[in-house]
Amino acid sequence: MSLYGTMRTGVSGMNAQANRLGTVGDNIANASTAGYKKASTQFSSLILPSGQGSYNSGGVNTSVRYSISAQGTFSYTTSQTDLAINGRGFFIVQGSDGVEYLTRAGSFQQMDDGSLVNSAGFTLMGYEYSSAADPTIVINGFDGLTEVNLQAGGMSATPSTAGYITANLPSNEAVGYTKPTSLMAYDSQGNSRKLDFSYIKTGDNAWTVSASYTNPDTGVVTPQIPATAITFDADGKLLTPAGGSITTAGLTINGAALNPIAIDISGMTQLGKPFESTGDINGKAASSVIGYEIGKDGVVSLKYESGELVPKFRLAMADVQSPDKLNPLAGNVYSQSNDSGVIVMGYPANGSYGSVLSGALEDSNVDIAEELTSMIEAQRNYTANSKVFQTGSELLEVLVNLKR
Repeated sequence: MSLYGTMRTGVSGMNAQANRLGTVGDNIANASTAGYKKASTQFSSLILPSGQGSYNSGGVNTSVRYSISAQGTFSYTTSQTDLAINGRGFFIVQGSDGVEYLTRAGSFQQMDDGSLVNSAGFTLMGYEYSSAADPTIVINGFDGLTEVNLQAGGMSATPSTAGYITANLPSNEAVGYTKPTSLMAYDSQGNSRKLDFSYIKTGDNAWTVSASYTNPDTGVVTPQIPATAITFDADGKLLTPAGGSITTAGLTINGAALNPIAIDISGMTQLGKPFESTGDINGKAASSVIGYEIGKDGVVSLKYESGELVPKFRLAMADVQSPDKLNPLAGNVYSQSNDSGVIVMGYPANGSYGSVLSGALEDSNVDIAEELTSMIEAQRNYTANSKVFQTGSELLEVLVNLKR
């Protein structure tokens, strides 16, 4: 057996244990890092060919394995922008270099510009939401992604387009009986516009309904629905107009458009009771964003002063065939490697992808007790390997001293 080989074997063992101590140190340092996945050092033997009658000592090789697929526990917080994934998948974030990365670290905070940035400075990405269909995604790429922005809605107004009136017109009133009511509508700029309705009895089972708008600044009255005949059958049920609907004309007011509004009056009756009416017109007044909600399916909705929740974005989620083979990078992010498989895109709570927990963070999957045990083992093994090196050195000294 070569004494030099013995010394090299001891050095190999010390280097291997030093690598193990390195991963243990990283794990302990990041035990409180949200979404951190622990590293471990794996050992494999290095065998060198030996001649007949002599043994050629080899050594040990090390490789680092990451437990990226092992999910940590969850810690719940008071911030809705703290996000965790319950199940498979990764958030897509963009670095300052404009490149997209994968991460499980969901400690996002809203910035002044409305973007969501995590503690490592990466920006959360997603798709613009559509109520008609799921966003079209590039399955194996990041095309189509956009920055998730909680101020993207700004001020919002929804113009009126439809409404309904349910009323009972008293059958026992005399011809000429008149009853006014009003409904509030909204123009294209979110201004409230009061529409005045008038019902006049013209005969047995016959009435007219009309509507107008009075400009509060000028006092000018603009007809919106001309006097329209409505008739009832002997049971007091509506006969005409056909379809049970009337429509306002629409107009422009101070540069804003009040759209034509289809009013459903099919629920109107004529019975021997006093006049009563209920009704509503859709649309919302101008309001600003006051909050947001992030659902389990990753839909990011903005909350307006009017109480309306408007979906704006849907978080993107990615996965690979072998998550443990991803390349870990600074900032608790990952990139695709040759061994991880291609990145496949999808949505939270869809297929094999996990759901999003708002107001929660995924803890590190580091077990401190296990790491401390590994540290003690590595320390003892390092000492043992140093003894092998020391013994080889001492024997070499004996060999040199044979000749004096």
